Amino acid sequence: MLKNIAFVFSAYVLLSSCGGEDAPPPPPAADALKPAVTTEKVYEDTDDPAIWINKADPDSSLIIGTDKHIDSGGVFVFNLQGKIIRSLSRTGMKRVNNVDIAYGLKRVSGFTDIAVCTERDKNAIRVFSLPDMKEIDGGGIKVFSSSTDNLPMGISLYTRPSDTAIFAIVGRKSGPKEGYLEQYLLKDSAGIVVGELVRSFGAFSGLKEIESIAVDNELGFVYYSDEQFGVRKYYADPSKGNAELAVFGKKEFSVDNEGISVYKLTDSTGYILVSDQGSNSFNIYPREGQQKLLARVPVSAIESDGSDVTSVSLPGFEGGLFVAMSTDGTFQYYRWSEIAKKAGLKVKL
Repeated sequence: MLKNIAFVFSAYVLLSSCGGEDAPPPPPAADALKPAVTTEKVYEDTDDPAIWINKADPDSSLIIGTDKHIDSGGVFVFNLQGKIIRSLSRTGMKRVNNVDIAYGLKRVSGFTDIAVCTERDKNAIRVFSLPDMKEIDGGGIKVFSSSTDNLPMGISLYTRPSDTAIFAIVGRKSGPKEGYLEQYLLKDSAGIVVGELVRSFGAFSGLKEIESIAVDNELGFVYYSDEQFGVRKYYADPSKGNAELAVFGKKEFSVDNEGISVYKLTDSTGYILVSDQGSNSFNIYPREGQQKLLARVPVSAIESDGSDVTSVSLPGFEGGLFVAMSTDGTFQYYRWSEIAKKAGLKVKL
């Protein structure tokens, strides 16, 4: 496996040096994992998925995926068979990038699961109730309002265990060397979800950009990909301060480190998966302790820069489901058991 990946690394670097960013992406490795399901195509430009678990009826769980087309994009909803559910999908939005899910936002009418995405060209994040995908944000929550670097891209939701407060941690297309991310407390105001800025934090290398963000609710950490530099780690709870806790993955990616997702074996153990976009593979690190590289797994998804994973068993995906975007306009569903077998990892029983 490592020889195959090394070959892809070299091929991609050679193509990039000859043709720049317009060079064609490398093909999947010969031993790349095959998806169990490939979704129907979106209009143009897949970017990021999120998994919503229907706890009452796992068969009706949903995959939320974004299309960042400038006019026809939006948020697409898929079933576990990869079919687009047109009645729930929301399109006609202005360059939607990342999306994330949280459970149990407190509202005047009760508790609501939510999907939250960034709408880059409107300088806003958008909030939808689940599973009905109704807009509940009054047209959008403006972000980065005090800066000219105000085009949101990445987003991850943090649910604080102590009080179940839900926060949106948002990254942008470009930003300063310090304070690249902003964190907003999401709350109900007369039936509309609003956001209260609680902090700016996060270092930036200046090498490319920061898009992918992931939160580990139980351990209380937020991770984000400082592309071409590494993965940075901070506390997710704003009350614990803005000190950087670690940087990992340096020089372990062929070009860009991108999509991040967390597979949970227990409340404190599991794995962190980070896309190596240029090699069509994912680097896997331990969730607990120091994040030292455990394995590299080649996949069939092309230049994936967004992913999500769950350890909840779903129909056809015993032991968990991993979803990766692919630049061919699809999302690919993988069985965690097959990833674990290839990489020598564990499966939640």
